[in-house]
Amino acid sequence: MEVRIEPYEAHQLDAVIRLSLQAWAPVFDSIEQMMDFDVYRELYPDWRVSQRQAVEGVCAAEDTPVWVAIAAGAVLGFVAVKLDVEPNVGEIYMLAVDPEFQGRGIGSALIKFALNWMTGAGMSVAMVATGGDPGHAPARRTYEKLGFRILPLAQYYKKL
Repeated sequence: MEVRIEPYEAHQLDAVIRLSLQAWAPVFDSIEQMMDFDVYRELYPDWRVSQRQAVEGVCAAEDTPVWVAIAAGAVLGFVAVKLDVEPNVGEIYMLAVDPEFQGRGIGSALIKFALNWMTGAGMSVAMVATGGDPGHAPARRTYEKLGFRILPLAQYYKKL
């Protein structure tokens, strides 16, 4: 399967949203299992709605370049990048691969493409933030395989 990485186009929005929601379902299931139920419901009353809005916002933002992975005319994944030029840090801001095509190197290809683009944009450091829950384990393995090193961060929540 030959995968091409191309700039995102507006007509691809529905496909990007669809694959994102499918890819992130296990993540939100994992977060729900780890969090206090009341806190989870407060933070994510309907994660599908909030994530749809987040993807729409990223895809529409002029300061956030987005690329898609395409094979056989279908969108299989996407990556969005943000740049912070003062400290020269590029961020892999959002990434998802259709679950049917995960484990085939598409996520890695998108990340490598984004890293090369960041380098060309003058960035000297790349970062990505992801969850420490079991649902994010595949993403963490991919980032580590590509040379990212973890800086542990603890977030605590309490229902008021």
